[in-house]
Amino acid sequence: MGKKSRTKGRTSEASTPGEVGPRQPCPCGSGRQYKSCHGSKSGPPPVFSARPFGGLVGETDLIALREFVPAATAPLAVKGSDRTVTLCTLLPGAVPALVRENGHIFLALQVQHGFGDPSRDLAAVLTAALEAEPGAMVGLTDDPGDGPKLQDLVAGGLEVTVHEGFDYWLTDLDDSDGEMAALLEHANHEASPTVRLAGVEAAYWTALGEREFLRWARAEDEDQLLDALARLHAAGEDHLVEGGKLIGMFRAHGVLVPVWDLPRGTGAEALVAPVAAFEERLGATLADSRPLTTEERSVRSGLASRQVTIR
Repeated sequence: MGKKSRTKGRTSEASTPGEVGPRQPCPCGSGRQYKSCHGSKSGPPPVFSARPFGGLVGETDLIALREFVPAATAPLAVKGSDRTVTLCTLLPGAVPALVRENGHIFLALQVQHGFGDPSRDLAAVLTAALEAEPGAMVGLTDDPGDGPKLQDLVAGGLEVTVHEGFDYWLTDLDDSDGEMAALLEHANHEASPTVRLAGVEAAYWTALGEREFLRWARAEDEDQLLDALARLHAAGEDHLVEGGKLIGMFRAHGVLVPVWDLPRGTGAEALVAPVAAFEERLGATLADSRPLTTEERSVRSGLASRQVTIR
């Protein structure tokens, strides 16, 4: 009796044509349930950007650094400024930014705040860091309101350097008293081995415990990418190495990140040539505008069902 009642309640959530049920996805595209977004009694979050870093050169690498690369850095060129700015994955205590005594700014991607548009939030932190005194820590405790996005403030792309650990925290810092040593030891122990593959953008091999994966952030339109991956899978051409397989994908900041499970012992070097070859196959397949076959549509449905939105 109870099960029937619950089922009836779920199916009648949106009985009026055009009405959105509280547990259905919000029509705004935020990825939240309607009850937690525009259907909330307190109203929707103040800002939502479906693809906050769109148009930024290096968008997919930045998303990778924000979401799943443990330790990496990239220099940033700020328009109208000669300040040295380093974009990084994480800073001690997850602070948003540090300004060294010599004025060198470290701007972090993996932070604890979130006000709907991470690109605007990053721009607000960077602007505050440019105005802060040497030696300052810069945070973001309140919604910064209207303002520029990161892509409005920086020029050029990202030259990413992946590190084995977080020793970059000591750049321009005198740690003669060893205050940072304990923090570094713990953080370095938690960092999973990660390598950015040469020759393509935003493809990262990693070892998580006993397993190895390739996670590859893609900038293409989601529907077109799903169509192409479905065609390749149906043709048996989505593999990278013997024993490896495409196991699904997740969505982060408006882009898809396909994930391959790899045989133990594969390593990053063995993936360079296969990934480059797959990039060529994918490019050719993306240009194919024919309707999907029945088999390809079935594969596409399976791939779409294994998507997980994390941001």
